[in-house]
Amino acid sequence: MKTTIRLMKTLLLAVMAMAFTGSPGKAETVLTLWSHWADHESKRSFVEGAARAFESANPGVKIEVTWYEKQALYAALKTALRAGQAPDIFYAEPNQVEYLENKLLYDLSDAISWDKVEGWAKDSWSYKGGVYGLPLEAWTVEMYYNKKALADLGVTLPANKQLGQTEFVDLVKASAAKGLTPIALGVGDRPYPGAFLTHEALIQTLGIEDYDKLLKGQLDWGDDRVRKALEFVKTLVDAQALPSSFSTLKLGESHFYFHTKPGALMFLMGSFYPSRAFNPPDKGGQPEGFELGVMMFPALDGAACPNCKSITVGGSYVVNAASKNAELAAKFLNSFATPEMANEWLDVALVQTGIKADPSKIQGPNAAYFKELSEIDGMCTFYDALPMGVMTGEANEVFTQVVNQAFPAGLLSVDEVIEKMNATRK
Repeated sequence: MKTTIRLMKTLLLAVMAMAFTGSPGKAETVLTLWSHWADHESKRSFVEGAARAFESANPGVKIEVTWYEKQALYAALKTALRAGQAPDIFYAEPNQVEYLENKLLYDLSDAISWDKVEGWAKDSWSYKGGVYGLPLEAWTVEMYYNKKALADLGVTLPANKQLGQTEFVDLVKASAAKGLTPIALGVGDRPYPGAFLTHEALIQTLGIEDYDKLLKGQLDWGDDRVRKALEFVKTLVDAQALPSSFSTLKLGESHFYFHTKPGALMFLMGSFYPSRAFNPPDKGGQPEGFELGVMMFPALDGAACPNCKSITVGGSYVVNAASKNAELAAKFLNSFATPEMANEWLDVALVQTGIKADPSKIQGPNAAYFKELSEIDGMCTFYDALPMGVMTGEANEVFTQVVNQAFPAGLLSVDEVIEKMNATRK
């Protein structure tokens, strides 16, 4: 009798629970995503918005995003991947070939609408017949400048916004003479910004084909054209074009250095600059009324391609090959691959994307900037990688130490750069 009563109570409780909760359904599926951009409010806003939209379109799915600073993310991923506890989706960049070589990434070849992605951006994540990353962020190397400061120096840019080599060197010297740092740049926490001056000079002087050969070790660094480009950079370094704190100045600090304190005439930086600079001043953005301009890198004497410049895929998302929800994770990444999402990224994150977009449709306070950037980049021919995305092994390590750090810091001569880089050629 007591057993019967207990069973009846159990059934009654079950019926009451169903009345309040409805019939049993599928358990919630949680996708985990670890990403850089902890200090990029605009990019976080875009990704969180995409996650919420995907959840709405896919009931029963929850996307948990954890935000990191870049180095902390890489350290966490290294440990988690080894322990088999990595997230379903994580931030990566194409130069991180160790992920590909160790088969840690899920092949997205059949999961993404690749017709909505720029071909060169897709190629950046292609490896041995597969495609392993969604190229969300892309950026070019741009020469930003303070319009008011340039006008105060009595300089007017030509219609194509490109000074000649002698004019540019004179501008640097005039700026330094006024006590205004000519070019804000620093390598305190990144392995690439210090090389911007050198590789943009090299790509112009050599042209796309021979520049590619140089990065792949197929062209002598003692080539007269290479020497000429290096001598141009050495002239700028000797003219005190860069901050005295160049070697310790961090990326975020270099932004503030340019637009606020102490201030600089120009800023040679990736076009992700606005993702920080267009924030409110109290969040590290430009001061109210700051007049930002974009000019072409100077046309070097005898350059094979004076309108050549670098473009690269930056922050991307990849799927963990060991994920139990790899197909669903790939479906989430595919939700980014639409023109509408690409334009929203431009408008919110304020940097280019590897997904096909139409900057002419951008409205609001940033429309003028994107128009100017689009006009300048429309005149350019691009090499679609940075040196660290092409060079490997010892060559990459030496390039980072020599061309990114020691040379622009004024610690090495042109001959020493040539000697050290040639020693890495196989």
